[in-house]
Amino acid sequence: MSKPEIYLLSGFLGSGKTTLLKRLLEDEKKKNRKVAVMMNELGKVSIDSNIVEEDVALKELLGGCICCSIQDKLEAQLQSLLWKEKPEVIYIETTGVAHPVEVLDAVLSPNLADQFIIKGVVTIIDGERWLARHSLSPQLQQLLLEQVKHADFIIINKADMLTDSDQSKLTFEVQGINPNASCLLTTYSKVAIEEIRGLNSKPKQEVKKANVTTDLRLSTYVYTFKKSVDMDKFEDFLRALPDTIYRMKGYIKFREGDYPYLFQYSYGMPIYMKEEMNYPLNLVFIGEKIDWKEVEETLKELEA
Repeated sequence: MSKPEIYLLSGFLGSGKTTLLKRLLEDEKKKNRKVAVMMNELGKVSIDSNIVEEDVALKELLGGCICCSIQDKLEAQLQSLLWKEKPEVIYIETTGVAHPVEVLDAVLSPNLADQFIIKGVVTIIDGERWLARHSLSPQLQQLLLEQVKHADFIIINKADMLTDSDQSKLTFEVQGINPNASCLLTTYSKVAIEEIRGLNSKPKQEVKKANVTTDLRLSTYVYTFKKSVDMDKFEDFLRALPDTIYRMKGYIKFREGDYPYLFQYSYGMPIYMKEEMNYPLNLVFIGEKIDWKEVEETLKELEA
């Protein structure tokens, strides 16, 4: 049985994520695939869950953002979906203020990361909101840019509200920020579903086999240690990493101890927490334009 696919739906508040999700679910129903949905709301009450029909497994994550305050809930709910429902595809609709890198980081639990395939990040832009973004706070302006920068597929929505000149300007700006993502102007989130299905046809967990110049910009990789490693050499490995490796987390065992450490790495800062029991020695990476084959070979040398 093939691993379930995961699609992340990103975009600012009111951009059209739920409308796109509804279209995706309608298409899945025609294809008779087993589907699950995770919907994240900042508030404590679900607003859009009524679009999900009863035969679709639904997990609601309320009262915070999965990229920060309720990461632990996400892992538990995702594990429940994978083991109990056994879906073929999972759609995760993020809050309007979620950062794609943070969401990927939350989804890729070291205990689960080898059990599914991340197909891609789909970002929906409200065309009028984008053109007027300079009226927002600097933090929200940066968030909009980050949502575009790390997308694999970009939908510029509500295009019917824009002039031809504004459509051209917006498309030029977006493609300048992220020239590697497919970019589509549309209304009501209408998009050829097969274009989204075609995202990242090579599983990111096996990206070592892919051509990094043609692979998606933001990619993930899972390395499984077979034995313990020397801590000093691992620290040397960390110091040599490129700046575009944004996150690492997982379990690593050093030769000096009996149990692994929970390891977390964010923008150059490593954190180690000693565990009191054995865990699968999976290390999850998130980076941009990284030659994962080279990373893999370096880690193998550490184990040798």
